[in-house]
Amino acid sequence: MSVKFTILGSGSAGNCAYLETAETRVLVDAGFSPRQIRLRLAEIGRTPENLTAILITHEHSDHISGLLGLADKLQIPVYCNRDTQDATIWALKSRLAAKKKTGSDVENADYLKAKIDWRLFQTGDRFELNDLLIETFSIPHDASDPVGFLLRTPRGNIGFATDLGHTTKLVLERIRAANVLVLESNHDVKMLQECPRRSWSLKQRILGRHGHLSNVAAAETAAQIMSAGLRQIYLAHLSGECNKPEIAEHVMAEQLHHIGASHVQLAIAAQDVACQTFEL
Repeated sequence: MSVKFTILGSGSAGNCAYLETAETRVLVDAGFSPRQIRLRLAEIGRTPENLTAILITHEHSDHISGLLGLADKLQIPVYCNRDTQDATIWALKSRLAAKKKTGSDVENADYLKAKIDWRLFQTGDRFELNDLLIETFSIPHDASDPVGFLLRTPRGNIGFATDLGHTTKLVLERIRAANVLVLESNHDVKMLQECPRRSWSLKQRILGRHGHLSNVAAAETAAQIMSAGLRQIYLAHLSGECNKPEIAEHVMAEQLHHIGASHVQLAIAAQDVACQTFEL
């Protein structure tokens, strides 16, 4: 059986990807509403009821918005590290309080901890989930303990390196083994610097070493980890205000051409629609 991989959507308003092997079906992040995740899974003939697990990279809202609605209702195990668990519970508690559920048990942290089947790992751990081997590694981002993943399947490896301000030696080492790579290409630096809707402090955060990768930084990362085994790069988490798909694609395509990586396919992960399913 082939391994099937679909990015259900990626961007500042939500991130979620689906991986299916012979024995395992997982989401990487759940940054859309439960309804939206269900609809996007339905487009590829799948349902959340059949999920084996949800893997969480970090606690920012565009990665956990649908977590409680899916994991609680359907009792889907959630894998993350302890700091991300704590920060996610706090974030969910704040979201629920903002919806004026004041005074209800749902605002209690212990209640939220009990509502989800948490499966905790330490950053840097490797663990098995049926026929899937999951490697975790630290990434530099302004979250509690953000991680990237290398998902080793029977047919090849899928790497996740999104929401990071720069690529450390550790990140490069871990994603070098990827056959399919989901790589952040968040912004065009000039567009970000000239954006009138972004404050100076926000621009500095995005450009900082714990912010987000620019198109140029993503292209440089691809050159550093290039291998004969890399088959597909998805440019992910594009900013809706400070980037354009054609700009991100052009910068990466130029880099791939420059290093002679004609064997690598390139795709842009969109916010509003799922990517075409990739089969390994």
